[in-house]
Amino acid sequence: MVNMLKPNAKDALLVLADGTTYRGWSFGAAGTAVGEVVFNTGMTGYQEVLTDPSYAGQIITFTYPELGNTGVNSADEESDKVQARAVIARNITYRPSNWRSTQSLPDYLKERDIPGIYGIDTRSLTRKLRDYGAINGGVSTEILDPQRLLKLVQEAPNMAGLNLVKEVTTTQVYQWSEETEAEWEFASNTSQDDPLTGRGQPLTVVAIDFGIKRNILRRLASYGCKVIVVPANTSSEEILAHNPDGIFLSNGPGDPAAVKEGISTTKELLQAGKPTFGICMGHQILGLSLGADTFKLKFGHRGLNQPAGLQKQIEITSQNHGFAIAEKSLGADVEITHLNLNDQTVAGLCHKTLPFFSVQYHPEASPGPHDADYLFEKFVKLMRDATKS
Repeated sequence: MVNMLKPNAKDALLVLADGTTYRGWSFGAAGTAVGEVVFNTGMTGYQEVLTDPSYAGQIITFTYPELGNTGVNSADEESDKVQARAVIARNITYRPSNWRSTQSLPDYLKERDIPGIYGIDTRSLTRKLRDYGAINGGVSTEILDPQRLLKLVQEAPNMAGLNLVKEVTTTQVYQWSEETEAEWEFASNTSQDDPLTGRGQPLTVVAIDFGIKRNILRRLASYGCKVIVVPANTSSEEILAHNPDGIFLSNGPGDPAAVKEGISTTKELLQAGKPTFGICMGHQILGLSLGADTFKLKFGHRGLNQPAGLQKQIEITSQNHGFAIAEKSLGADVEITHLNLNDQTVAGLCHKTLPFFSVQYHPEASPGPHDADYLFEKFVKLMRDATKS
């Protein structure tokens, strides 16, 4: 334990809603944060995780015992800020070692007013979350009296029924562009010989931003798409006015069933018959728009090695979600394409006759494996086929 402690480290406190208390040391910013405590099993990609808008409203426990070894850099951010409310770690590094690093993780969090606690038994905490489910909690460097912090935690709203999309969606329409895109390319999709992306005019995709990750935009652009991003409350009429070849439904935080406006808009858009692709919350929004129900998972799926598949076809996927589509609520016109092979929950679906499909996981990776990148190609093919008909 002594090897973990930075000289002059301040005390920090973690309290869960059931009164469980963990004492450790502070890193990042001083302050107090309350949110849903969840765990992520990834060994890498902590900066992408922390800046993923799907983690808005949550306090992230990293199960990998070392955090911050590779530092941080601006290229690995998945949004314009840290979305998690606080960070929980076993051990953290103040002196990173990586050629891409421009700053240490503790300094990065301090500049962004995000508190963290380290030096606690994260294995014990993770086992508790697995046994009893995700639970609200508070991290503080200011309130070191467990009862005072517990009162704040117990007053916080639960994630079920909470609409957090309005906190992370864009406030204005914009077209995606990134000059450093070449640094991110892990597969060449823009060859003039490519039958999907090298012929004809660029495909126009309108992406509804429920909390979109930058690498989703990069992947769509890499397949030759012109991507227009719109706020989550944009009407179907405004979206169709862009004359899109396809509609993309993004990832996002909170309870999908609470995103009433997004569900209503998607229902209207589906009537237009445009090819539609949803990821994570977008998958849930699509399912809800097709008449299905969603439910809260006990502790969710958050990590980089979640197996998904069907009929002996398996992908190792990156996942981050606390809700799922109820299989029995799916209509006869909807087909399950993927299951999470750990708990058999719905991980992918498609309409049997119309060009709508979605997955519960993150084929864009960042972080994570690239097994499912073909889904972007599938979306492009659906759009190309629609333009020919």
